[in-house]
Amino acid sequence: MQVFLKSSVGNFVGVCICAGMMAFALYTQYVLGMEPCPLCIFQRVAVIGLGIIFLIATIHGAGPTGRRVYAGLLALVAMLGVGVAGRHVWLQSLPKDQVPACGPGLDFMLDTFPILEVLDIVLSGSGECAEVSWRLIGLTMPAWTLIGLAALGIYGIWVNWPPRR
Repeated sequence: MQVFLKSSVGNFVGVCICAGMMAFALYTQYVLGMEPCPLCIFQRVAVIGLGIIFLIATIHGAGPTGRRVYAGLLALVAMLGVGVAGRHVWLQSLPKDQVPACGPGLDFMLDTFPILEVLDIVLSGSGECAEVSWRLIGLTMPAWTLIGLAALGIYGIWVNWPPRR
């Protein structure tokens, strides 16, 4: 079984999981009418980044060194996504009197501010990011995204790290 997953097929499974996560995110946005906050958008970027790396690894079929590089890239992107999702979960757990005020939309910030300032503003959070509008088994969507990103990072390392000889 491990040999099966240590191949391009294993990376393709990662692509499919990322595509499924993005399909659900788009479903909640366009069908259920839940507009994503800036932190949600950053989490989507992390999922898309993982999907792209998994896709390139699927197509490339790299040797041991290349697979280590893919494992490292997947771990890095997953950790960044987990960090953003963790911040989002923390904001949602704040008492109402400690929730930051709502800020401008991400499109406005990207048009108006330099990118580093946008990152600082988004990661500091806003009131819209603290709103909980969906739960499954008691966990919010950012909590599920955090779990998914962590699992994809671990899976990406497991699939791509070549065995010792």
